[in-house]
Amino acid sequence: MYSMVHNERHAAHRIGLLRALVLGANDGIISTACLVLGVAAADSTRTAILTAGMAGLVAGAVSMALGEYVSVSSQSDSEQADIAKEKWELETMPDHELDELTAIYVDKGLSPSLARDVATELTNKDALKVHLAEELGITDTSMANPLQAALGSALSFTVGSAIPLATIAIASANARIGTTIGITTIALAGLGWGGARFGRAATAKPTIRVVIGGLAAMGFTMLVGKLFGAAVA
Repeated sequence: MYSMVHNERHAAHRIGLLRALVLGANDGIISTACLVLGVAAADSTRTAILTAGMAGLVAGAVSMALGEYVSVSSQSDSEQADIAKEKWELETMPDHELDELTAIYVDKGLSPSLARDVATELTNKDALKVHLAEELGITDTSMANPLQAALGSALSFTVGSAIPLATIAIASANARIGTTIGITTIALAGLGWGGARFGRAATAKPTIRVVIGGLAAMGFTMLVGKLFGAAVA
């Protein structure tokens, strides 16, 4: 009677990976598109544009991987310190920890006697797990994974960067800027829509936000490239 499987589908366990993938791809598309468009706006040759774009791809992927690894490692270190502290408290002051867990369930609306029974039963089953979840919000699905974040960011950045880079490589000289802007805009719209779908959120607002931000960045970079190219010439 009480063994029903909880099979509701939620996206909370995807938040860390989703953040790394969306951030990496978005940064890859926009930064590389801005770079190649800025160089193209300065009337540079195809070779110069592609060289700049490839350098941006490699540098960006490495930077994203290192940045994600360092930041998520810091989060992981903090979590591990909290876990070690909680283990020590459970070993040295179990009665205090049981009282603390009981108080948490009372605050959630249970009567003191029922809260005590629940706290006792859960403590007997897996004290550390329940205390981490209830006191610190740390669960198996929410714990930081530095390597996953680093690899996800680097890969998604590379894939994102390849879109504007490939577009400007195959487009004709007269159409390279317009074609790259068009393809990049489509890619950004797809990223916004796909990221929202992956996270099971509404799709319209994230898609519009990503596209507008990308277009603004590309426009500004092209203006700088045009002005700089004219100044150098």
